Amino acid sequence: MKNITLAIDDDVLKLGREYARRHNLSFNGLVRRLIEQTVYSSSTAWLSDTFSLMDKNPVSSGGKKWKREDLHRG
Repeated sequence: MKNITLAIDDDVLKLGREYARRHNLSFNGLVRRLIEQTVYSSSTAWLSDTFSLMDKNPVSSGGKKWKREDLHRG
């Protein structure tokens, strides 16, 4: 694990430490968790966006079922 240095406003640092303490975390653990959540959630955000678009689309198959061969006509 790598160590990094951050520049954080004094007020934000104070509030962050208080928040971390209330949630039984170290400030370092809080920052690590927030970065992990941001990085991992954005890497899968495309999937949620895709399903959201599909749900908004009024197109229907009308109950028709396709076989793989039907979808790949040469």
